[in-house]
Amino acid sequence: MYLKRIEMQGFKSFADKTIIELKEGITTVIGPNGSGKSNIADAIRWVLGEQSIKSLRGSKSLDIIFAGTQNRKSLGFAESSLVFDNTDGTLPIEYTEVTVTRKLYRSGETGYYINKVPCRLKDVLELFMDTGIGKDGYSIIGQGKIDEILSNKSEDRRHIFEEAAGIVKYRNRKEEAEKKLEHTKLNLLRINDIISEIEGNLEPLYNQSEQAKKYLNLHEELKNIEVGLFLHNIDQNKQELQKVTENEAVTKAQCDDEETKLERTKNAKEELKNNLDEITSKIESMSNLGFESQKEIEMLNSDINVSQTKISNNQENEKRFLLEIEEKKKRLQELEDEEKQKEEKRENLRQNKEKFTKELERKATRTRQNNRKII
Repeated sequence: MYLKRIEMQGFKSFADKTIIELKEGITTVIGPNGSGKSNIADAIRWVLGEQSIKSLRGSKSLDIIFAGTQNRKSLGFAESSLVFDNTDGTLPIEYTEVTVTRKLYRSGETGYYINKVPCRLKDVLELFMDTGIGKDGYSIIGQGKIDEILSNKSEDRRHIFEEAAGIVKYRNRKEEAEKKLEHTKLNLLRINDIISEIEGNLEPLYNQSEQAKKYLNLHEELKNIEVGLFLHNIDQNKQELQKVTENEAVTKAQCDDEETKLERTKNAKEELKNNLDEITSKIESMSNLGFESQKEIEMLNSDINVSQTKISNNQENEKRFLLEIEEKKKRLQELEDEEKQKEEKRENLRQNKEKFTKELERKATRTRQNNRKII
């Protein structure tokens, strides 16, 4: 495995896209002071996950983005990529060529990519762990780095030796395992506390369980009783409904009979009224005839006896007719009284019909409610 290529754009002094090809063997970058030689090493450290801006010779994260010159505007992002030849499979990835990229925008957004696939910083660090290429590895030594290593404490130098020996990955795994073990111990203590608390509640919970079972049994019995009661009420309501229906039919028949009788009474009344009008006409005719007879008596003295006889007969007929009129009036009054009684009886029958109808509707509503409760 070796570094094949470095690609930079917008990183520090590299405004344009710059590609540096690295062949097998030794590659040397030569240039005057301030030409950007150290920026190449900073770009490599930055891609490999360096988080300290001071280590990259800056004061804030945006300092690594090209700030512009008098003749050129500043850029809005910085990007750097490292391309590795992984033919020998040193990196734990199935690709023969691995490209690691890091981007930073002026808005503060940043991202890591492995073969153009977004990933985490942890993925990049684990990819190069124990390869000696990490940001803190021995493969990248900047200006004054050797003096810093020699002057560091033994613990700091030990870290570099562990990186070179390839045991950092196992040390990190050990630390993670110890953290998980400690977390597991805390979970076990918590579980023991929960078990103790649950054991203390077992007896009350058992009593509550027995009470709940008893409640469920009683509730089931109550449900069966209520269902039986509903069925009984339905049968009873059906019987009452049948009786009300029969009573309604009888009442309707009686009402029809009474209406027929009332119609007959009205017809008889109309007939008597016509007879009365006819008798009245006859009386008026007789009265006119009496007046004419009187004139004839006055005019014809010779026919006086005959006229008196006619007058007597007419008077008798008049009395008879008056008596007959009186009887007809009495009969008419009796018919009117009978009609009034029939009307009252019809009104009573109508009220009874409305009463039975309301009772029937109430029973039907009650039956529907009972049916819905059963369903």
